[in-house]
Amino acid sequence: MGEPITDGISSRNSEDLENSTQGTPPPGYCFPTHKLTKTLQDASKIPLVLVACGSYSPVTYLHLRMFEMAADYFNTHPKYELIGGYFSPVSDYYQKEGLAPAHHRVKMCELATETSSAWLMVDSWEALQPSYQRTAVVLDHFDEELNGNMGGMVMPDGSFRKIQTLLLAGGDLIESMGKKDVWASEDLHRILGHYGCMVIERTGTDVWEFLLSHDILYEHKDNIHVVKQVIYNDISSSKVRLFVKRKMSIKYLVPDAVMRYIFDNSLYSTKLTRKRDYVSYAFD
Repeated sequence: MGEPITDGISSRNSEDLENSTQGTPPPGYCFPTHKLTKTLQDASKIPLVLVACGSYSPVTYLHLRMFEMAADYFNTHPKYELIGGYFSPVSDYYQKEGLAPAHHRVKMCELATETSSAWLMVDSWEALQPSYQRTAVVLDHFDEELNGNMGGMVMPDGSFRKIQTLLLAGGDLIESMGKKDVWASEDLHRILGHYGCMVIERTGTDVWEFLLSHDILYEHKDNIHVVKQVIYNDISSSKVRLFVKRKMSIKYLVPDAVMRYIFDNSLYSTKLTRKRDYVSYAFD
């Protein structure tokens, strides 16, 4: 469900960490809110937004299904009510093998969601940044947009309620959080303590057993939601790229609009050069 992707890495150099901070919004940038639910069905619940950070080179049906599995989980949750979801593609400064330029990846995510989903959107802020952004910084950006600039969710009595941002991730991301020198501990506390995480667990794995063995993850276990992948699905972006390169069919692996876009723009048909490696995990 994921390939290596940088995150709150304690071993990265200080210059990278200093540059990975929120700055002025890119020219022409506008935070999308058009699919956010305007009114809570249950006014006693906390409005919730899911954010999935990743490469999306390209976005696949598995990425879309993960959002739907999370939605099923929150349909009956006693505390939260889901009001929207966002894809947040990484910037070109991630520089991984097989990473198409950011504008292509953003567009493919938009094509995958614009007509097929009533609640999924694509935020281009991270993709447009002139430096790599850690996941904690990206979540801070969403929090600022939703609760700072928007002011939260308007309630029937005219008051505003804070919108909770939750990271949506595969099981391999949560496992990477337990690896030494991969994530900075302050980022883990920020992500899991302040925001929380929705984990889609692969069939045959046990996330909860893993949480028991890691101090920071166990400390924030109440903010980690786990859903098992009942129907096994191992579609990956890397496999799609390989199929394109080998001139094999990718139909039913990605949405038709994404497939047409890949071929119209001759994406993944030649080998891209890896410029820099990172050592964390998220969506492929």
